[in-house]
Amino acid sequence: MPEVLIISDSHGSTKELNAIKERHSPELMIHCGDSELDMDAPELDGFIKVAGNCDMDTRFPEEQTSTVNSLNFFIAHGHLHQVKTNPMVIAYRAEEVGANVVCFGHTHTAGAEKLGQQLLINPGSVLLPRGRTEKTYAIMTWDTLDAICVNFFTVDGNHIEKLSRQISLS
Repeated sequence: MPEVLIISDSHGSTKELNAIKERHSPELMIHCGDSELDMDAPELDGFIKVAGNCDMDTRFPEEQTSTVNSLNFFIAHGHLHQVKTNPMVIAYRAEEVGANVVCFGHTHTAGAEKLGQQLLINPGSVLLPRGRTEKTYAIMTWDTLDAICVNFFTVDGNHIEKLSRQISLS
């Protein structure tokens, strides 16, 4: 079963990033921006990473794509796609590049939702959460497109059942 680790808005939190990386062995690790670290920081080794509005290193790309087991991922921070007001702009951009999973941050609000034939995932923030007290990240797993699980965890590794979702993209 493939596993994808999704993190965003860590804002310089190196200890937390290292602890989360040590806890999991995913096929793919995604950082949705606002790491506030250098592109080549050791804490970001292995991550697909994008620029957030607080990232100063100009080597970060604005968006990235990746494919794992026939699922196409679109990764962006979201500040250039107005995610604080409406998810449609980022969903349209993901559709343009053929992605069915959209990973973004910027709002610091954890959640996963199906929009049309896309799965939108915001892992929240590992430093400054909004809408809840827990500092969060997400793990996505799936056997088939009918059984995609997005599980949310606290920085300490505790599962947050109320946020976690099972979604079908078929």
